[in-house]
Amino acid sequence: MIKRIVLALTFAAIYSGAYAATYKDGTYTGEGNGNASKIQVEVVVSGGKISSVKVLKHGETEMLLNAAQKKLSKAIVKKDGTEGIAAVTGATKSSKGIIEAVNKALEFAK
Repeated sequence: MIKRIVLALTFAAIYSGAYAATYKDGTYTGEGNGNASKIQVEVVVSGGKISSVKVLKHGETEMLLNAAQKKLSKAIVKKDGTEGIAAVTGATKSSKGIIEAVNKALEFAK
């Protein structure tokens, strides 16, 4: 009985450790459609988790894109992905472009 418990706990620890590292470490780029242009982002993965998101190129209205980038970058890093991340009010299309670009970048990190 004790052997089964130890075996189950060992398996659970190994499984949870392997599952925690969702992405391969590296720097990835992706591109999404914004309101007025393509938006190119850089996503850095460290320790299997997203550590930063940065817009590299865009042709969007600077003020709107900056607002979206600031809020979305923090939220994406905190959630370690884009699932459940809402667009920034007033910069909806730019937000969706950033999220799309991040998702495309993360496809390379899987």
